[in-house]
Amino acid sequence: MLVSRELRLGRSKALGFLDELASTEGKATSVYFPPGIAAARVETGLEKVFGPVDIPTGIAETIAASKMGAAFFWNQLQMYLVLPPFPIKEEYITDGYDVGPLRTLLSHDFLIALVLVRLGAFSIGVCQGTKIIDSKTGTGLVHARHKKGGSSQARFARHREKQIEEFLGRVCGHVREHIEPHARSLDYLVYGGARTTILTLRKRCPLLSQFDDRILRMLLDIPEPRRAVLEKAIGTIWSTDVIEWRQDNP
Repeated sequence: MLVSRELRLGRSKALGFLDELASTEGKATSVYFPPGIAAARVETGLEKVFGPVDIPTGIAETIAASKMGAAFFWNQLQMYLVLPPFPIKEEYITDGYDVGPLRTLLSHDFLIALVLVRLGAFSIGVCQGTKIIDSKTGTGLVHARHKKGGSSQARFARHREKQIEEFLGRVCGHVREHIEPHARSLDYLVYGGARTTILTLRKRCPLLSQFDDRILRMLLDIPEPRRAVLEKAIGTIWSTDVIEWRQDNP
């Protein structure tokens, strides 16, 4: 019987996990999947490699759903599915615990920009690896929606729209000040905050469109942006998810 546990590892702990896995003795197989592979193809590929071996239910769907791809490590006693924080480049299969591609991803100090925004608060940062090298955090006055009807509501809505426009204009200015200087060397851009506000900012700040092919992810579950939230978001970006299955032999 297989028993499982799930781990979320920060950068240093993930590298330690990979080193420990690489030193494990015994026969093993490593399979890498880049993002964008359909679940049916993943399942077929696993069946070709492992044949009648008992593969955990739903693993093909989990791999296919990962926007970064996945690595699967197998031996007769345990299995590991690793969902990395950055995209795996190629699909391949090899004998042993080949952690090299994952180690390369986690060891590289990617240059990443973060734009975290909710109405009334923003935090912009640029990090090299996990270290912040430039940032700006601030607030702006945006009133909550007016709940009463009539002409006063219409006037309030126009006033609020102007506040939003001014606030997002300021945010765009800070994007230009803090992110544009790194534009050529930037590896990834991460958005965080409220989806509607992010989409509105992207429309009103044309500068951001040059990074559309480098968007890593959107973090939509973060609270009001502050410096501490920015730092936590960087940790989230670099987190690696690991699912481990072991044979339970009572």
